Amino acid sequence: MKAAQITGFGAPDVLRVNDVDRPAPGAGEVLVSIEASSVNGLDTIVRAGGLRIMTGRRFPIGVGLDFAGVIAATGAGVHRYQVGDRVWGTVQPLKRHTVGGAAEYVVVPADRIGPAPAGVSSVEAASLVVAGTTALIALRDTLHLTSGERLLVRGAAGGVGTAAVQLAHAMGGHVTALSRGRHAEALRELGADEVFDYGATTADQIGPFDVILDTAGSQLNGYRRRLTRAGRMATIALSASSMAAIAASSVHGGRRIRTLSANPDTALLGALADYVTSGGLRPVIDSVYPLADIASAHQAFERGGVVGKQVVAVSGN
Repeated sequence: MKAAQITGFGAPDVLRVNDVDRPAPGAGEVLVSIEASSVNGLDTIVRAGGLRIMTGRRFPIGVGLDFAGVIAATGAGVHRYQVGDRVWGTVQPLKRHTVGGAAEYVVVPADRIGPAPAGVSSVEAASLVVAGTTALIALRDTLHLTSGERLLVRGAAGGVGTAAVQLAHAMGGHVTALSRGRHAEALRELGADEVFDYGATTADQIGPFDVILDTAGSQLNGYRRRLTRAGRMATIALSASSMAAIAASSVHGGRRIRTLSANPDTALLGALADYVTSGGLRPVIDSVYPLADIASAHQAFERGGVVGKQVVAVSGN
């Protein structure tokens, strides 16, 4: 089978699509025939070597955190799924794999997948797995957004940002999106009540907000000061500078800057699927690349300036 792999830490050109043995599921596991995967920030950080303390330095390393496809085989003890079921899910993050989601097949524990939502293709489903579950954990579980609250989404045009705008709108929040000015119309169509151009707007020109979800990782303290007295803020962008701001904010108690860990399980994927089938969340895809051209998908992700996700089509639809 074909699998995209990291052959050394560095730029996207370290990615190769290699021939590897097809794995077999063990007890409690499933073998998924993958039809699509997507590019996520964690994929590019691992590829660049930013998490080598966790992945180790032995190559090759599998790439691709999420996937959508069809059950090809089940291991002992798996009764919920049958061969042919359409599913979506993730491999375990921050763990070294020789095969990830960007491959023709992958073996994962059965509790890391869920039935794919009806009415969307595998390419569309793959675009939502990590972005959607991250946004849902942030808004529902970390920030506890409630109807009527004012929310700011920084980096609103990215994968997590576009999902957060839609989910927050579905939850009844008043959504302010911060992104490139040219993305304003697209973000309003997704449910944003207000859109500001980050290149022409400073933190002290907008707000105050009850909730802030940051995907950019810069100027965190400036935006934290735009919170109301009971406001909450979280960031998904982890870097040396953002970690310093997060640590310093701890003196502010409830108004500190929170972090979150998105590690989807079957229940979370089910909750996300409900938003998709109800129309509260739809795929936003910038471009689709064949597996053989996964390096170009990583390059496009790192260039930024787009709306939505880069998806890697492996097979099928």
